[in-house]
Amino acid sequence: MPTLMVQGTSSDAGKSTLVAGLCRLLARRGLSVAPFKPQNMALNSAVTVDGGEIGRSQALQARACLLEPHTDMNPVLLKPNSDTGAQVIIHGHALSNMEAGRYHDYKPRALEAVLASHLRLREHCALVLVEGAGSPAEINLRTNDIANMGFAEAVDCPVVLVADIDKGGVFAQLVGTLELLSESERARVAGFVVNRFRGDLALLQPGLDWLERKTGKPVLGVLPYLHGLYLDAEDALTASQKRPDARLRIAVPTLSRISNHTDFDALRLNTAIELEWVPPGQPLPACDWVILPGSKSVRRDLELLRAHGWERDLQRHLRYGGKLMGICGGFQMLGNRIDDPEGIEGQPGSTTGLGLLDFDTRLERGKQLCRVIGQLHLPGAEPADLRGYEIHCGRSDGPDLAEPLLQLHKRGGDGAISRDGQVLGTYVHGIFDHPLAQRALLQWAGLDDAPTLAIDELREQQLERLADSLERHLDVDWLAQLYREAQPRSGQSRRELGDASAAVTVNGEGR
Repeated sequence: MPTLMVQGTSSDAGKSTLVAGLCRLLARRGLSVAPFKPQNMALNSAVTVDGGEIGRSQALQARACLLEPHTDMNPVLLKPNSDTGAQVIIHGHALSNMEAGRYHDYKPRALEAVLASHLRLREHCALVLVEGAGSPAEINLRTNDIANMGFAEAVDCPVVLVADIDKGGVFAQLVGTLELLSESERARVAGFVVNRFRGDLALLQPGLDWLERKTGKPVLGVLPYLHGLYLDAEDALTASQKRPDARLRIAVPTLSRISNHTDFDALRLNTAIELEWVPPGQPLPACDWVILPGSKSVRRDLELLRAHGWERDLQRHLRYGGKLMGICGGFQMLGNRIDDPEGIEGQPGSTTGLGLLDFDTRLERGKQLCRVIGQLHLPGAEPADLRGYEIHCGRSDGPDLAEPLLQLHKRGGDGAISRDGQVLGTYVHGIFDHPLAQRALLQWAGLDDAPTLAIDELREQQLERLADSLERHLDVDWLAQLYREAQPRSGQSRRELGDASAAVTVNGEGR
């Protein structure tokens, strides 16, 4: 039961994209394939079928495989909460906050979790496609490595090395990375993929021929730059796009620990909307709607919001009739107080909220992780169905929660609406992904006859587009030769493979 690992010469070289494309390509050929990332560092996460959280990219890759996302697909997730520390999540659940040095010492134990998850996936799937993190040539991180060659050596799998030619210096990236690997690590690099190429391939060919002679390793494909490709971001923000003819303008303050900003994809990709990420140090622009996003460090980001003058800007925005919404951590900021007596997200203490909704929040151990379905209830509008998920610490209580924004099946009310109807808040991520809820919120914000964007349909279209590109530009025959064993199980359908992912066990028990 084989494993193939994709590593990159740098961050954003195309590892996540290549793995997602390969997952869809092989799944539609009938292979039982599953994604895997030993260690991910990201603030965009997703709730899994077994009630944990993993990196957003692995959830997308699971979708590409026609599987439900499972915590075994990303057994170690690091969510930075400072410049030197992060919340460490093992098998989908928070272990503790660790500074970088302490986590480095913890890595041998983290490797045990990684190998256990990999073994379980191998038992359920014919092929495991693994995504590395950053670059394997980060020599300061080689000791106790579990994210790149340390994992590849532990499970003895081949590696494909991908580099981004759009940034320039692609041959230096590839040859330099190889030079910084050990002899055994270089030997397991099976070939190269050049990503994001635009131009005349004939002009690149002499360089590719030299690369193969120099290294003795094949170039397995030159992938074109796919303009307008949309895939869920692992962590980085996509640049704001100016739309002079936009009918609705939205501003999102870029908090220092902004999390799950994929919430806004269905809005920023809507051609009737201009969504602007507002960087620290810049005032909030004149707009129709301000949305406070999620945050991994809510109290610290609330203090920074005030330091950047954004509280004053929000008050002006509301005086002029603008609309304001908070999601998750942004919702907590809208209340009266945020108490963290145990230091869940940093130093113990309390912070005064913006006071725009009447409730208080207390951060508690034990993270709320669940998928939800329900209805959006806006004054004067028909209830709108939606699906989403919750990832947060803390409990909120107060008078304004008696008029919730959402009614969730089996969970009751969530969120709040201000008495004047200008301010909304909710703990639910993904609230814009359902077209009916999206339309209702856009109308509330002032966009009559609101056009909607079905983000799930777009995601499927983009995965198929990516797989089609790999069919044309990647040496898929090489993959077939390498993995002759990776055949679909006799009589097993794709739906059954999806059910199998939900049956993976953790520590011997279904979760």
